[in-house]
Amino acid sequence: MGKEEIGGKTESVKELRTGKGEKKRGKIRWIALFPAGVFLYLVIGAIAPFARLKEVANPSLYAISREDLAAAGKGDRAMLLETATEAWEERLRLLSQAKERIILSTFDIREDESARDILSVILKKADEGVRVKIFVDGFSGQAHMGRRDLFRLVAAHPNIEIKWYNPVNLLTPWTSQGRMHDKYLIVDDLAYILGGRNMYDYFIGDYESDSKSYDREVLVYNPGWARGSEGSSLEQVEAYFEDIWEMDVCRYYYDDESLAKREDIRAERERLEERYDELRERRPDLFEPQGPGAYDYEAVTCETDAIRLLSNPTTIYGKEPVVFYQLTELMKQAKDRVMIHTPYAVCSDYMYRTLQEVGQAVPDVRLLINSVENGDNFVASSDYLWNKEELVATGLDLYEYDGGLSYHAKSVVIDDDISIIGSFNFDMRSTYADTELMLVIQSRKLTEELAGNMERIQRDCRKVVSATEYETPEHIAVEPVPGWKMFLMRAFGLILQPFRYLA
Repeated sequence: MGKEEIGGKTESVKELRTGKGEKKRGKIRWIALFPAGVFLYLVIGAIAPFARLKEVANPSLYAISREDLAAAGKGDRAMLLETATEAWEERLRLLSQAKERIILSTFDIREDESARDILSVILKKADEGVRVKIFVDGFSGQAHMGRRDLFRLVAAHPNIEIKWYNPVNLLTPWTSQGRMHDKYLIVDDLAYILGGRNMYDYFIGDYESDSKSYDREVLVYNPGWARGSEGSSLEQVEAYFEDIWEMDVCRYYYDDESLAKREDIRAERERLEERYDELRERRPDLFEPQGPGAYDYEAVTCETDAIRLLSNPTTIYGKEPVVFYQLTELMKQAKDRVMIHTPYAVCSDYMYRTLQEVGQAVPDVRLLINSVENGDNFVASSDYLWNKEELVATGLDLYEYDGGLSYHAKSVVIDDDISIIGSFNFDMRSTYADTELMLVIQSRKLTEELAGNMERIQRDCRKVVSATEYETPEHIAVEPVPGWKMFLMRAFGLILQPFRYLA
């Protein structure tokens, strides 16, 4: 009897211990699964809203033709900015002439030499009473501006406002993919610069950098600047800016003037003031004021017949492919040729089909992208390895650039009188996810210059004959991709395929 009782007690203890053990193991499982659940929440939340690709719901709303261009901005003059040095010079020159307002929008700005040069001039102009608005994509701002003294100093100035477009919030990952990819600079009613360059040494200036990129912009001068911007394409760009600047998803970056009193911020101001003085002493030609005897923009720019700004919707969610639609509609109206330069091509079925239609409508259509060996975009190159046949099947003359520097310019030439320059890549992110701008310029002289520059780039290209064959000029020696990197690209490209709409 005693043994049975003891045995019964022993069994109860075992059951108790087993129950506690199961609860403990259950807690461990939940603790282990929690990070995985958070990860899935963030990933699925970020990519799911963009999985359904939109179409242009009302094509007539975005219809565009050569005749429409005639009603766009008239009387402006334009010049290409082909080199990083030109981009640096013309920014400083334009900023130094500001009297009333400066608007600077960029996808990315970093704390390096060219950014310090530009911000030193902006700070000086703000001290003189010029009102300044700086607009940066939220993801890039969080990554590269953060709490750095350089940017906090600028933001603390009473005449300077800095905003981020849609900063990332991990609690709402479905808002995270909407990015602002626009790049432009407006000074008074005088002129603006628009194109594909971000604001750091990789794109601007001749400072030493781990690597450089070849890019392109256009400077547009308003000859009637003394009378305001009425009739100038500058109005179009500034109206776009004002709309996106006021969006609810935009947030101020350190709107705190008391920061200027801190010792570390004051030290940063002294460094920037010294830098401005050094720049002005070294390059006095870049600091000529507006008015009689100032820099002659009339002499260095060429005449244009019309300029029209194309833009994607500014929502942070999936977009109708407006810019792609309008660009390809213009291309289909070409009589002789279309030249497309884009860093990379990541296309949806709709994009492949539309490019094929362009090729069928126009006798000479060339598409130039970076080769896998030459490009700096791991994701886009990985996708190209898996979808090259689809691009070849469009029937366009396809060229891969192997010039050494990664080619970042986004440009289109149509016949002999239309030039298009801006931020739009022929990829799915630019088409369906990001804000983008392209400037359509009707000008024979500018188009002749742009086409000549694009043809020079083409000389350093291999022509794609098939998915595996090339016509290679004798002077090109392609540096092979290391085996380990090619393996990673192919593996990543395969994993990417279900989610390539965000590439």
